[in-house]
Formats: sequence, C-alpha cells, structure tokens
Amino acid sequence: MDTGVIEGGLNVTLTIRLLMHGKEVGSIIGKKGESVKKMREESGARINISEGNCPERIITLAGPTNAIFKAFAMIIDKLEEVRLRPRAPPCLHTAASRPPVTLRLVVPASQCGSLIGKGGCKIKEIRESTGAQVQVAGDMLPNSTERAITIAGIPQSIIECVKQICVVMLESPPKGVTIPYRPKPSSSPVIFAGGQAYTIQGQYAIPQPDVSFVYNFLWGAAGRVGVTSQLALPFPSCFKPSSRLIGCIIGRQGAKINEIRQMSGAQIKIANPVEGSTDRQVTITGSAASISLAQYLI
Repeated sequence: MDTGVIEGGLNVTLTIRLLMHGKEVGSIIGKKGESVKKMREESGARINISEGNCPERIITLAGPTNAIFKAFAMIIDKLEEVRLRPRAPPCLHTAASRPPVTLRLVVPASQCGSLIGKGGCKIKEIRESTGAQVQVAGDMLPNSTERAITIAGIPQSIIECVKQICVVMLESPPKGVTIPYRPKPSSSPVIFAGGQAYTIQGQYAIPQPDVSFVYNFLWGAAGRVGVTSQLALPFPSCFKPSSRLIGCIIGRQGAKINEIRQMSGAQIKIANPVEGSTDRQVTITGSAASISLAQYLI
C-alpha cells in the first residue's frame, strides 16, 4: 500500500512532530550528520531537529505525505536497530523476542478529542486495525497546548497507526492558537557541603570551584532564618520509609549509607521499627549544608 496516499489518492502537505530522548536522536543524526542527511535526500521530506542540551528533543517532519511517511519509516527502522543492538545477533531474533519500538507524537490538545472519539471508539478502532498500542496523555506538555501520544509495536504497526492518526488530524484541524512544546535544557542541581559546591551527575557529586559566593550567600541566609542542626526528612515531621525502601538506602552490607555519610559529612541514624509498624525513622544530624546534601542523596 502506498503510504503517501492518505485518502482519495491525495498527496497533501503534512507536518509531524516527534518527541525523542537524546540517545534516540543521536542515532537518527548519525556520525557527522550522515544518517539524517541520507533520510532527507532519500525521502524528500524536510527534517528539523530542535537544538539545545536537552534530555528530550523535537524532530519535525514536513512535506508531502509520501515524503513524510518515507522519512518516518526510515526513522522507525533506525529506532528498531538501536533497540536490537545490545541484544542477540540478528539471526537469533524472532518476532516474539524483538522489543517493541516506542515513540511519541506531539499534537495539539484540541485535536485529541477527535482522535479518541466518542466513548473512545476512534482510538479503539485504530488499536484494533493496526495492532499498535496507543495512549493519549491526559495532561498537556509543560508550557504548551500540546499533548503526547505514545505508540508502541512492530514497525509496520506503528507506521500504519501514525498514518491513521494523520487522517484524523487532517479531517479535524486544530482549534484556536497552538502553543508548541519546547523541551527545556537539562540542568544539574547544585548542593553545598563544607564550603564546597557540587553538582550531582548520576551517582557522583562533582566539585564546582567557581560558585563559592553562592554558598556564602545561602549560608548567611540560612543563619538569618535559624537553621537547626537536626532534620527529619523530607518534611519537618518525620521521614519514615518502609523497610523495603530502607534496604535501598542502607545498601549491601551498609555500603550505600556509608557512602552518603562520607559524601555529605552528616550523621545518619536509622531507628528500629516501632512495634506494629514497618516504618523506620531516619534522622540526619550535622551542618545545614551537610544535611542538605545527605537529604538529596537519600
């Protein structure tokens, strides 16, 4: 079936916005941009990738529907390739063992009602006819009037599903003004301990030597509002995680809790459970900065 034909043999102009994680976007761009360049040349679609150091990025496909769907099929193939890469050799893959491809469309919220249909009849029809899993987010994306549609399945199911979604979008244009979703750049939180600033990257606290003035400002502010030397987390009352969560905090043979103590310089005590309860109270003692860092790490 010609994926360029939406209905009635018409090849209309269309725009599709995809929301992807950085790793996925990297595979689509390719080394020195070779992959996305090939997609543009072979499909004839305009492919734009949002800039910025963001954990999520927007890929916009624009052009005639035949070009759009050709580019989209190439993107799906690349995503499947990324998912299969760390697994068994291609000769050992079976349809059952292949992980489903998952992607997210970004569409104006005003069009989602038509996509869902009365009583959910339209989206149910799309799921049944394509075999893809489709989920429309209930909330709009931050600072926008757009919602995400998550689609999962095998490549052919996803392509057919997106095609049917596009039919609905063409039949029901967006109403009013659409504020597009723009992913925000990632930023690491800054924690202060012992006169030193740190940013948290993964499991590590990375020293940041050039922001001591901020530490001094915050320390002075903390003194003015009367910071106490003892804190129960994460609220002024108590931090009482269950025994299951306590295991995560303590770690194997106490390795994790000792690491938190060393990194923060705070004393951390975990009380025995009260009779009839599985909760354990965690109390942190130390300077305001040490308590802050220990709180974040926990």
